[in-house]
Amino acid sequence: MSTLPAPGAPSPAAGPTVVVRTVPLEATDPLLAYLPSGLPPDELLSWVRRGEGLVGWGSALTFESRGDDRFAEAEAWWREIGRRAVVRDDVERPGTGLVCFGSFPFASDSAESARLVVPSTIVGRRDGQGWLTTISLDPQLRLLENPSVASDPEPPRDVAFADGDVSPADYAHAVAEAVKRIGAGEVDKVVLARDLVATASAPIDPRWLLRRLAERYENTWVFSVAGLVGATPELLVRRDQGLITSRVLAGTIRRTGDDAKDLALAASLARSSKDLEEHEYAVRSVADALAPHCSSMNVPEAPFVLHLPNVMHLATDVAAVSVDDASSLTLAASLHPSAAVGGTPTARAVDLIGELEHMDRGRYAGPVGWMDAHGDGAWGIALRSGALDARDPSQITLYAGCGIVAGSDPESEVAESDAKLIPMRDALASD
Repeated sequence: MSTLPAPGAPSPAAGPTVVVRTVPLEATDPLLAYLPSGLPPDELLSWVRRGEGLVGWGSALTFESRGDDRFAEAEAWWREIGRRAVVRDDVERPGTGLVCFGSFPFASDSAESARLVVPSTIVGRRDGQGWLTTISLDPQLRLLENPSVASDPEPPRDVAFADGDVSPADYAHAVAEAVKRIGAGEVDKVVLARDLVATASAPIDPRWLLRRLAERYENTWVFSVAGLVGATPELLVRRDQGLITSRVLAGTIRRTGDDAKDLALAASLARSSKDLEEHEYAVRSVADALAPHCSSMNVPEAPFVLHLPNVMHLATDVAAVSVDDASSLTLAASLHPSAAVGGTPTARAVDLIGELEHMDRGRYAGPVGWMDAHGDGAWGIALRSGALDARDPSQITLYAGCGIVAGSDPESEVAESDAKLIPMRDALASD
């Protein structure tokens, strides 16, 4: 593993050359099946949806940064890596060649660092076409060997759950206070989160969590970056050869498991003035942030209802054409935090989160995803997720949050947060 200096730090006259090789790969096994056993969680990487995407392992290069400039410093570091890379790419599609995976803390004052990881091996698949990429600091281009399917992961054992920094009662109190502040005109919307700590009797294998999430939540992007594992339904931004897309989720209702009742609930969600108001704030914040970088933006007039196994969301897909060379990470930085995870007005809502939430979100609700050397990539919002404890791999902290507006009821928001914890709670189950 090697870490290059951060921008502004002294740099050796001749930094390491990054040697990258991508070749086609004929493989039909699930991408997640290639992730090997025996590696630490921070060296297992994933961005997979419906069987396609990227998985990576190992660590050729890493980068960390904190504070207000974490996005700009990461972008500058990545450009420098690109300048030092020697790439032979026989596939030439977004996601081939030099690629990094990244995860960023929600708040600039978080104790957590932003992370970029360049794995030593990547297996990708898009539109049925597979590829294998190796990345090395060794100037000698090594012979590529097709990866093998790894052994099945062991399930977590004896998992026990305990309140984290924010108990359900604490959360209800924070929601009630937020509703007061909204009524006083301080903000229109604020997103508040809570945490739940799970502890097993042995180290938790993130590969188990990833496979369970992929099997049960096919409409989500199943991710793993530097020990942050989850399945997000919300695509913050994707840049793909000039096309920019973003999926906005805001407004949620819990499913009952009864199809007829759930259809009625979906209809009520689509008519709910409280949820439609919350959704409108989120869509407007995304469209306004993307506007300087885009043309021909398409923002649907009304949301659709996205059905997930545990909840239903109001959703809107925004699409536009890029008019500059802003990378996917630059676009993600311009969007973060959106109203969907921060609130409206954003700056005041984020201040209120710091005042009322009483915990460090870490990288929960921050951008998570990948980017290639051309700036193409995809970044989701790290929702429905958990952070494995680097000091105790048998422990993981789960997070969930809800958008609070004038009509919010504290007990209902606690119930909604419980529903949003279900994917990760179920992923930890051994049955």
